[in-house]
Amino acid sequence: MDEKITTKIGHVGHNDPFDLFDVWFREAKNKEDAYPDAMTLATADAQGRPSARIVLLKGFDPEGFVFYTNYESRKGTQLGENAYAALCFHWKKLERCVRIEGPTAKVDDAESDAYFQSRARGSQIGAWASVQSRPMSGRFDLEKRVAEFTAKFGFGKVPRPDHWGGFRLVPDRIEFWSEGTFRLHDRQLYTRDVDGPGWRVEKLFP
Repeated sequence: MDEKITTKIGHVGHNDPFDLFDVWFREAKNKEDAYPDAMTLATADAQGRPSARIVLLKGFDPEGFVFYTNYESRKGTQLGENAYAALCFHWKKLERCVRIEGPTAKVDDAESDAYFQSRARGSQIGAWASVQSRPMSGRFDLEKRVAEFTAKFGFGKVPRPDHWGGFRLVPDRIEFWSEGTFRLHDRQLYTRDVDGPGWRVEKLFP
């Protein structure tokens, strides 16, 4: 039988969206050619003007979905003005999407420190060198700053910059979308129950 049919949402019995996401994410890591952890992050400023970009998922658990950035970047600034954001995963080979919405908050310093130290040294230097989202006159501006911070830290440990760290999106809405023939897609929505710890589950018209 066609795998696309056997893996429809309705055939996966999960009352917790994190359980279902874990199943889908593991399948994506096994099937997708590149970047199964890539997700669109949509943010909006205080005036409601939106922007979107691709970031990488660096962790998830029942508390939420974690990504890292420069807090002074455009997305970091917007999240400071308006904590609500949305994520969207698209797995082309699996013909699936996951849409996630909710408020964000910075992860604690210990968690950001631990992840920062797991990064390649060049990426650590880059976090210091890039004044993210700010104009530069040319590539030399960046290369000069990389050289300056490489010399500054020498062969020693590179500490995490105060302006760099993680955000956790705490979802109140998660939708699982699976491709259907004739655009009759399968959509299942989980909405966090405001009166308890659980989730309300419902099917949506395509």
